[in-house]
Amino acid sequence: MVKPCWKPSVEGDGSRRGGDGSRRGGDPSGRSEGLMWYKDIGSHASGEFSMAVIQANNLLEDQSQLESGQLSSLKSGPYGTFIGLYDGHGGPETSRFVNENMFLNLKKLASEHQEMSANVIKKAFLATEEEFLSLVKEQWLTKPQIASVGSCCLVGVICGGLLYVANAGDSRVVLGRADRAARGVTAIQLSTEHNASIDSVRDELRSLHPHDPQIVVLKHKVWRVKGLIQVSRSIGDAYLKKSEFNREPLLAKFRLPEPFSKPILSPEPSIFIHKLNPKDQFLIFASDGLWEHLSNQEAVDIVHSCPKNGIARRLVKAALRVAAKKREMRYSDLKKIDRGVRRHFHDDITVIVVFLNLPLMNRSSSRSSTFSIRGGGGIPTPTKS
Repeated sequence: MVKPCWKPSVEGDGSRRGGDGSRRGGDPSGRSEGLMWYKDIGSHASGEFSMAVIQANNLLEDQSQLESGQLSSLKSGPYGTFIGLYDGHGGPETSRFVNENMFLNLKKLASEHQEMSANVIKKAFLATEEEFLSLVKEQWLTKPQIASVGSCCLVGVICGGLLYVANAGDSRVVLGRADRAARGVTAIQLSTEHNASIDSVRDELRSLHPHDPQIVVLKHKVWRVKGLIQVSRSIGDAYLKKSEFNREPLLAKFRLPEPFSKPILSPEPSIFIHKLNPKDQFLIFASDGLWEHLSNQEAVDIVHSCPKNGIARRLVKAALRVAAKKREMRYSDLKKIDRGVRRHFHDDITVIVVFLNLPLMNRSSSRSSTFSIRGGGGIPTPTKS
């Protein structure tokens, strides 16, 4: 069990100063320390936020962003906060591409429709998918393995008193809501996940592919789509979307024995719309690397009982302590393990904690401010020897 925090500071970080020694707000581009990147505290259109990323893979496959201000190209368009979390698999190419293009597509579509809506967000996912598949086609002959790279995509948009959550894959957003009866905060999961380990996801796949008895396969005690991948929805993964990319020169381990006539995976997100109310305290957006080690309520309890400053880092470290304990090792020893090898102990983990301030959402004076940050940008990329 993860113990909540009752200390007045966050592992040496005072509640008024960031871990980099700067005043509240810290470096606008974030800081890095070894395999950890973090932005301990910052402001967005509807409150404050904290971000942290820990790298486990040889190349960081998690990408993330927070954009605050105008959500369209029109000055009179929607205003609010965009949160994007992209958990790549098979390589970093897709998650990096989505990090560069998803918000741009959303702004373009919001301008065209002159509003923010579930339809606009869905179209942004599909536009980003189409652009990436075009890139795969361009690079197919020179870089065929890009067809086997994909990314889960979790997007949150706070606009006009509403929270839009769109998800394709198995990242998760959890709401912390004040509960007077329990004298604490209750965890409420807002995202729908698409992982073959979930019964309803397997049922959905079987209903979509009734003539394919191998659409989901139990392999080494793990359910996988076609025995290859756990998620059923993603951006990328062209080799399971179009048969033209499921052949040579793609590696044999990704090639299916027979061509398929309809896409096996889908880029379409599940979308949930929530009307924010004063009891809604904060949101925790995180890749599945966090939820593998912490329950929804454990994560919410930590955020509720600790200072805001550095809270995303605290959540990442709480997950790493659990990961170390599972392997019967000390956290201090886990920290010494380098990228690549580290993946055997835990996944890349990205956490974005977004605190909600409803009165702030309605202040027109804040409309002049904009803010943009990309998570993990400060982690050094390994060089080839």
